[in-house]
Amino acid sequence: MQLTIVAGARPNFMKIAPIIKAITNAQSLGNNIHYRLVHTGQHYDQKMSNGFFEQLGIPDPDINLACDNGSQAEQTGSIMVKFEKELNQFRPDVVLVVGDVNSTMACAITAKKLGIDTVHVEAGIRSGDMSMPEEINRMVTDSICDSFFTTTLYANNNLLANQVAKHRIHFVGNTMVDTLYQNLYRIQQPDFWNEYELTEGSYFLLTLHRPSNVDDPIKLSEILHTISTTTDGIPVLFPVHPRTKQVIDLFEIEADNILFIEPQGYLEFIYLVKHAKGIITDSGGITEEATVLNIPCLTMRNSTERPETVLHGTNELIGEDYKKLKECLQKIIAGDWKDGAVPIFWDGRTSERIVDILLASYA
Repeated sequence: MQLTIVAGARPNFMKIAPIIKAITNAQSLGNNIHYRLVHTGQHYDQKMSNGFFEQLGIPDPDINLACDNGSQAEQTGSIMVKFEKELNQFRPDVVLVVGDVNSTMACAITAKKLGIDTVHVEAGIRSGDMSMPEEINRMVTDSICDSFFTTTLYANNNLLANQVAKHRIHFVGNTMVDTLYQNLYRIQQPDFWNEYELTEGSYFLLTLHRPSNVDDPIKLSEILHTISTTTDGIPVLFPVHPRTKQVIDLFEIEADNILFIEPQGYLEFIYLVKHAKGIITDSGGITEEATVLNIPCLTMRNSTERPETVLHGTNELIGEDYKKLKECLQKIIAGDWKDGAVPIFWDGRTSERIVDILLASYA
């Protein structure tokens, strides 16, 4: 079986790394499975691309499509044009896409138009928020794929509600969790740890990048001010996403006890997650890592495509309710946060299950 694996943005890298490792293990056992790795180039920042490949042991891609700029439409179109040429030259039996970024949707559409079976890892998750580009990517991708690998039964039910045949849905777990477990022993203390006199549980970790939170400087300033004035002088580490940094720099936004730091590599970032007192974020993936590591987590969104992190894990939705944000921060500081549980199949063996199913279906 010849497989083409697609990755384009930081969340993708963490999802493909354990799949590639599982394929390598399957090859060592004599299984007929081979892959070609295509990097669309959607993320071009060193910390958000090349650094992750190095830290996670992902081999150099066979090709980088270098689709790293333009509007969403321009980027999607560029990926489709270049990926079509790639598939015409190296036609696989199966294309595997992961997650919900532009690369995921663009490559799924391209493969299907060429009549190539396409499988979606992390299929079926839904936020119900059509203002999120990722939600559109998820829905389009799931409407055309042939097989679906899901993280939870919630995702299964979403696919079933959209008339996806049950035999095409495979509940396997979460490859992000595979990556987390495989690298926990390798996590690295960031260079600034001693400079800021940090210790375990002595700081909050903040990440914000969604346009609804960072594009409006007044709203971003209000969020940071609320966090700053509620955390009792506890340091708040804020690895600043490039799009967020532009707004902060342009409008000279500052906040007491919030430390603006550079984007971190995977190993350094997970170190910060694991040792944080609590996390404030608008990312989906971080809520999964917080749940597995049992770290209190607040999500600055009104909905989530990962409800298991709220219903079973350590996450809580805040939305734009700053009163709730203050109350939850005070609970975390007081040590009065809910106990979380790790969802079923988030056990570090998801990628093995995916490869076993691919071999049974296509080899």
